[in-house]
Amino acid sequence: MGEPVRHQGQGTAGGARRRRWVRPLSGLLTAAALLACGTQPASARPVMAAGGPPALSPTASAEYPAVVTIDSVSPHVATQQTPVTVTGKVTNAGPSPIREVSAGLRTPKPVTNRSTIDSIVRRTDPLNADGTPITTGREVLGNLAPGESHSFTVTLPVGELKPTKGGVLELAVDASGRTPDDDDPHTLGIARTFLPFNSEPMPQPTQLAVVWPITHAPELVAQTLGTENDQTAVLRDDSLATELAPGGRLHQLVQTGKELPGLTWVVDPDLLDTVLAMTRGYRVQKPGTAGESAKEDNTVAGSGRDAATEWLKLLRAAVATAGSQVVSLPYADPDLASIAHEGADLPGMDTALRKAHTAGEVTTEGRLSVDVSSNVAWPYQGQLDQQIAAVARTTGGDVLLTSGTALSDSGLDYTPNAARPIGDGQTAVVADPTISNLFQQDLSTPAAQSAAIQRFLAETVTVNHQRPDPRTLLVLPPRNLGGAAAETLAKAVAAAQQGGWTKLVKLDTVATTPADRNANGAVPTPGDYPQQLRAGELTRETLAQVMGIQGKLDQLLFILTQPQRVRGPFNAAMVRSMSTQWRDQGPAGSTYRAGVQNYLDGLIGAVKLTPKSTVTLAGDNGIVLVSMKNDLNQAVGNLRIRLSSSQPNRVHVGGADPVVVEAVTSRTLRFNARAKSNGPVPMTAQLETTNGYPYGEPMSFTVEVTSVTSGVLYVIGGGVILMLLAAVRFTLQRRKRADEPHEDPEALLDETIAPSGTDGTDGADGADGAEAGDTAGSGPGGTASDAAAGTGPAAGGTSQESGAGAGEHASGDEKVGH
Repeated sequence: MGEPVRHQGQGTAGGARRRRWVRPLSGLLTAAALLACGTQPASARPVMAAGGPPALSPTASAEYPAVVTIDSVSPHVATQQTPVTVTGKVTNAGPSPIREVSAGLRTPKPVTNRSTIDSIVRRTDPLNADGTPITTGREVLGNLAPGESHSFTVTLPVGELKPTKGGVLELAVDASGRTPDDDDPHTLGIARTFLPFNSEPMPQPTQLAVVWPITHAPELVAQTLGTENDQTAVLRDDSLATELAPGGRLHQLVQTGKELPGLTWVVDPDLLDTVLAMTRGYRVQKPGTAGESAKEDNTVAGSGRDAATEWLKLLRAAVATAGSQVVSLPYADPDLASIAHEGADLPGMDTALRKAHTAGEVTTEGRLSVDVSSNVAWPYQGQLDQQIAAVARTTGGDVLLTSGTALSDSGLDYTPNAARPIGDGQTAVVADPTISNLFQQDLSTPAAQSAAIQRFLAETVTVNHQRPDPRTLLVLPPRNLGGAAAETLAKAVAAAQQGGWTKLVKLDTVATTPADRNANGAVPTPGDYPQQLRAGELTRETLAQVMGIQGKLDQLLFILTQPQRVRGPFNAAMVRSMSTQWRDQGPAGSTYRAGVQNYLDGLIGAVKLTPKSTVTLAGDNGIVLVSMKNDLNQAVGNLRIRLSSSQPNRVHVGGADPVVVEAVTSRTLRFNARAKSNGPVPMTAQLETTNGYPYGEPMSFTVEVTSVTSGVLYVIGGGVILMLLAAVRFTLQRRKRADEPHEDPEALLDETIAPSGTDGTDGADGADGAEAGDTAGSGPGGTASDAAAGTGPAAGGTSQESGAGAGEHASGDEKVGH
């Protein structure tokens, strides 16, 4: 490291001495000023690259109160024929005025390797290693009050470009002036950038693959609205309409990407389905209605139909560009890392992932009308371990997009090729972490964009000069690549191609290039996975709840007469519930999953038994009526009602045959009951499927038995007969003893002991009981309003009910005649 540059020009010894004791006081004043303001100016804040070193943005200090930013370098690549122009601004971030400020360039310094680039980026204070100030061409900016900024434009003459061969130069711009504590002109701040230099033909270009992600958080919900033949999609919100419109993030991505032939478009098929649904007209859930059946009053019309139509047309044209590749992610981009660590062994998970892979490929090909690759897996942030690699195989992931922080090559003094065989037929394509991280930071300002472009050029030209054989590189930006970052990346790639040291190629080209035998191909163990990323994973409980949807869904599908109207939306919603996109939108993901669960529970609960409290059975046999209601907009079948008596020795109820209930209808079923004694008997009614599984919650009620007369008469009559028989036997014995002639006992029985009711006329007749049940009364039902496109429960109202007594609806009690 060079010595700090304390001042520019010759200062007096007294001035130097003054600075030694004044600067600590100045530091305290600066700190106080920053605290009073809350923070330093935005232009003075360092821009941090995610997971990497800070970008080229200096900060202010007490000794160096001027913040210098570089907004542009033109041209991006220097030659010996063209001067280089640098623009930017100087901001006084200190608490005191600075006077006679000027800005100028320093002599360019050669950069020999990537580690030197990194060390330059990490510098803060001006150093002698940054070169000596060029006295000519400095721009005078005048005095700057605290917080004031002045722009500058300075030019580097061709004669200052000293290198005789191609490479990279460090280019520094410093600001000098006077401060209250030091009246001598001295350096007040500095900014650094990089300048590739072309003075001879470049070696064979580096093959560069750039992933261009077309992804968005899931928007389609399981609900639809309308009729069977005219269904309207429902979205959880309308944010996608803004992103698809001109100026929106997704619109900028496609608009920018179509100018770069050779990109690798990585597409979430769920986004394509959502956009296609929007082109046909759609509705959006109102806040707080996520789990409700979609209706006109809890949804609003979506605003993005035209934007969706134009965007889909633009995307189809962009991906058809010669030399481009389209990669289809598994449907809805499931979170492979969360599944690998928390839910790989859950029942049904393998099946769900395989379906997501197949559906993704078919959907992307169908929506974009191009050939697609579906053998690519992209775990969150490219982090990889052995468990993730195994789960990726389930989704067809033979090629894994991997971050260089997961398979580090820190022990090498050069940059190896991107492809690494990792066993089991899989290849990890490792993205350069330094280059990829340049586009994961905030690139909304010209200074940040310029810094990213110039460093990208410096890094790639240095890689190209490392070894004589051609290299391969992968650039892996974040999934939700922003519009400004996409434009910056596109400019950097275009400039590197124009410079002649890179060539944009497909991912397949990089993935099939022979691997460097010195490159790291050892997949980390699960214990080496970054702990901060584990903290944001979907929990096992969450994944188990998602997979539990399938069991509930299968039960619902079994009773539906048109199951296809429900199966597709819910299968898709299950995978969307596990999307990688929820990593950065945790609360929204929780709301989405809860909405799917609640909606499914609502559909299942729309087929239910009508509650009742007491049924009166006036006799030893009769009819018990139980009503069931179907609030769905399609008929249901494969159901029956099973009645269970808590005391079958007192009341026994027969079974029922399978029943079909039409859409938005109630139906009352009749059960033959036989009673043996008076009093209350608890009963339970349970809906169950014809394959023997309970459906919904059981319903409890009481059967109150009264007037069991025929059985009593039989008992009394039997007792009387026994008594009479005993009396006859006693009389006969007496006559016999008295030697008197006796009468015929059978004639005596016929004449004297025939009990009332033995002909059955006083007993309860089953047919009469049935007739009484049929005429127990019929009450009006109501008509339910339309619900979700044939799948949702009706909103309420009246429905037709056959055989249901009006008294049953009013009080829950039901009487059966005898």
